[in-house]
Amino acid sequence: MADSTRETPFDLDGYCERIGWRGPRRADADTLRGLHLAHLRAIPFENLDALAGRAPSLRLADLTAKLVRGRRGGYCYEHNTLFARVLRELGYGVTLLAARVVVGAERIEDRPRTHSALLVEVPGTAEPYLADVGFGSIGSLLEAVPLRADTEFHDAGRRHRLVRPPHPGPLETWLLQAHLDGGWQGQYAFTLEPFTASDYEVFNWHVATDPRSPFNRRPYLQRLVPGGHLSLDGDRIVETRDDGTVTERKLTGDDEARRVVEEEFGLDVPAGLVPLRAARAS
Repeated sequence: MADSTRETPFDLDGYCERIGWRGPRRADADTLRGLHLAHLRAIPFENLDALAGRAPSLRLADLTAKLVRGRRGGYCYEHNTLFARVLRELGYGVTLLAARVVVGAERIEDRPRTHSALLVEVPGTAEPYLADVGFGSIGSLLEAVPLRADTEFHDAGRRHRLVRPPHPGPLETWLLQAHLDGGWQGQYAFTLEPFTASDYEVFNWHVATDPRSPFNRRPYLQRLVPGGHLSLDGDRIVETRDDGTVTERKLTGDDEARRVVEEEFGLDVPAGLVPLRAARAS
């Protein structure tokens, strides 16, 4: 699909430095998987802009300043818009997808399309890949996986599979499942219909500003840590180790919340934002 920002210069060297990538810069499956994992290890998921009352910019220059040069992360539209540009710079074909997050839902159609993901074409490979560096969840993909039904993938230690559930409509539906707590759990569903950057702008505005959105009501942060996964949801911080051990604690106040965001998640808190106070006020 066409990239409306294709003529905007992009600092690929700065991006590779940000994620610690020293590997090859070629469009093949191994590089795609490696970049995907390195991105997730380096750049946290966070919603601090939405919590501060503003929709984050998806302009390439702003994404570069925030996620590449700054001590910040972002949520799905920011991460996947940036990653799509990286992949295009390297010669991959990329289609923007829109997905329905189904965690906790009884039916796929109960959820709107509020998540972004990427369909990636690898030169010389007939099978496209699903890539997604912006799903803030313990069930997220760590590496891109082939778009192949009913096959279990082991992506950097996590277990995923794609299934095709029955669903009304002319387009085939794909469902990403993660193996959690001893069973397969749906994460999000999508079709292969292509979306555009302008679609993402609308979705982004809704998710950041709608008063019913969880992203402007409480801090929601995720990052990979050595040997595990760290999350902050409201005033509750949870660390899940790769061996399945889970430790949880409740933050005691604003000072501890700021310290956790800055030190444990490696993020600068936007000026004037007190994460727990913002959550209490929403």
